[in-house]
Parts: sequence; C-alpha cells; structure tokens
Amino acid sequence: MAAIEMKHIVKKYGDGFPAVNDVSIDVADGEFMILVGPSGCGKSTLLRMIVGLEDITSGDMIIGGERVNDLAPRDRNLSMVFQNYALYPHLTVYENIAFPLRLAKMKDSEVDEKVRAASKTLDLDEHLQRKPANLSGGQRQRVAMGRAIVRDARAFLFDEPLSNLDAKLRGQMRTEIARLQKQLGITTVYVTHDQTEAMTLGDRVAVMKRGILQQLATPRELYEQPVNLFVAGFIGSPPMNFLPATVEGNEITLPFGTFPLPPAKAERTAGKGLLMAGIRPEHFEDVSVLHSDEVDTARTFKAHIDVREWLGDQQYAYVPYEAEAKVQDQLRELARESDSDSLRTQLVVSLDAASTVQEDSDTTLFIDTDKMHLFDPSSGENLTVGL
Repeated sequence: MAAIEMKHIVKKYGDGFPAVNDVSIDVADGEFMILVGPSGCGKSTLLRMIVGLEDITSGDMIIGGERVNDLAPRDRNLSMVFQNYALYPHLTVYENIAFPLRLAKMKDSEVDEKVRAASKTLDLDEHLQRKPANLSGGQRQRVAMGRAIVRDARAFLFDEPLSNLDAKLRGQMRTEIARLQKQLGITTVYVTHDQTEAMTLGDRVAVMKRGILQQLATPRELYEQPVNLFVAGFIGSPPMNFLPATVEGNEITLPFGTFPLPPAKAERTAGKGLLMAGIRPEHFEDVSVLHSDEVDTARTFKAHIDVREWLGDQQYAYVPYEAEAKVQDQLRELARESDSDSLRTQLVVSLDAASTVQEDSDTTLFIDTDKMHLFDPSSGENLTVGL
C-alpha cells in the first residue's frame, strides 16, 4: 500500500488544451478517493496519468514517496479495473484471476492460494471453471476485481467500473466494492460521473470541471457546504434549487415571497445586489403535515403544484416560478456544465409521504431559510460557506 501525491499536475494535448489543469490532490495510505465530474472534466485522464497510461505535461506524480513520472505502468505496481472488464474470453475465471501471477512466474501453489483467497472474498468459488461469456455483468466485474486483488498492488484504480451494469446491480456492486476496500485497507482512486457512487463510496471526493479541481472534501461537506454554484448543482439528486434573490436587512426576497434570513448570512451578503439562492428540495415541507408549533408563518408561502411524483416513502412536487433572463441564462449554463437539461424555472420540493397535495392545485409550503446558501451569480462563489 502507498499514499499517492499529485502535485500541480497538468496534461496538455497537441492543440495546447489543458485536459487537466494544475490539479493537486494527496491520497492518504488506505484512503478511498473519488474523482467525480461531468464528461470531459479530466477525471479519467488524471487516473490514467496515475497508472502511467498518459504522459504528464508538468507536475509531479508521487506514489509511496517515489516520483513515478517516468516509470512505465508495469513498474508502478498498481492494479486498474476498467469499465469494460478487459477479461480474456478464452480463459476460465480461475485463469483470468491468475493471469498476472502467471506473468510474474509465481509457483503454482502460491498462484492457487492467492486465486482461491480472492475468489472466496468475492464469492466466485462456484464460477472458477466458467468462461466470462457465461457470467453476468456483475460477476465479470468481480472477476476483474479479483485479478486486481491478487497482485498485491500498492493501490487500486477504478475507471467507471459500474457504468455498464443495470441500476439494481450497480447498487449491489457499490456495496461489494466498499466492503472490499475496507477489508483490504488498500489505497483506492475511483473515477465516476455518477454522484450517487461518489457520495456513498468515498472517504473524500474531488469534484472536477473542465480540468480544474473545484472542491476536495468529504461527501457530507460537499453536500452541506459547496464552495460554488457548480458543486452545489452537481452534488445531490434531485439537485439543489437555484433562485434569484435579494437581501435587505435580515430578510431575503425570492420569486414567491420575502422571508427572514439568519443574521450571519444577511450580514455576509449585504449590499451584494442580485444573488443566487440555493436550497435543497428537502428543506421545504407541506405545512399540513407539520405540527402547528413547528410552523413559523413568516417562512410559509402559497405554491401551485404543477407535477407530483409519489415514490412511496417520499414524494416530489414541482413548482414553477418566473425568473428574469439573466437568472435563466445562468441556470442554463449550470445545466450544460453538469451534463443535464434545464427545461424551465421550477422548484423541486421533497415532501413527506403523508402529504396529500395534488397536482394542479394550490398548497402552503414551509421553507427553511436557515439552510439556504447564497451565491454570487457572476463568479459562482458561495458567499455563505461555513454558515
């Protein structure tokens, strides 16, 4: 096992475009680090530079205290698990797992011991004599992980390993990977565009955009204290709601009303003009399901429910609102950068499953402005981070 230090890593291609631009990340020995971001953000390129499949334009890649910029992939002693499994179709599961050990000319007895230990860990014992074509997608990915385990590598590198699996199997494999990493205690760098994987797997998560590191933090910190509009919009499903806002005194005015704002947030945003307010769907509620002593009427507003999605344990309601052109342009840009679509200006609110709110009807909603973030719409900076 080994720590991985990336110091001011830059990757430029022939046209001079920086696919990775001055990224510095320290991955502690035994840490599970996630690289996440939309397509083209540079996360896979960074992973390939760690393993040696991409040259580094400038900066230092240090693994286990050794600078490895000029080392070939085979000399870095890293195990990589790819999106497409990369199994040999003519070999059995046993021989696929044993392949790197055969290359190293290890004794048959040692090969057998290591393969069977990995097989037991990954619950593959009954499949050892089968060929990859006769396995499910999840089983194939476990075989690829077994091949990585037996090498006694210094670190695991995963390049979107679950993207070819269906939704249910992805959930199961997430659990398997998390359990395996804790059991082995091996340094792991995991690339994904799926923020659910990022939030559930990682000790820390590095959010990237256009080759630039936006924020490096624990999943909880990313969710609760995003440093800018991009991170706030990218992390969370459904994503954070963004609304035009102005602050005067200790009050904030939104498209659907004026509400009290915590003094610390009001002080930090005083005199800033038009702001972008960000609030998570779960920080709304249908007043009818709250106890009367829980309701601050100064934080309630009338809303027209356009669409309702009932999911059993919770439900989402969609509330359209009007916004000026500048705000709509910013929302469209955020959606484009996050690889999503922004069709209209609307609130997404998460309601208790007990709420009987109906589509195409009016109701009264509560908004928790204590949990609101306020962003500079020009720079995207979170003006209330830490509050």
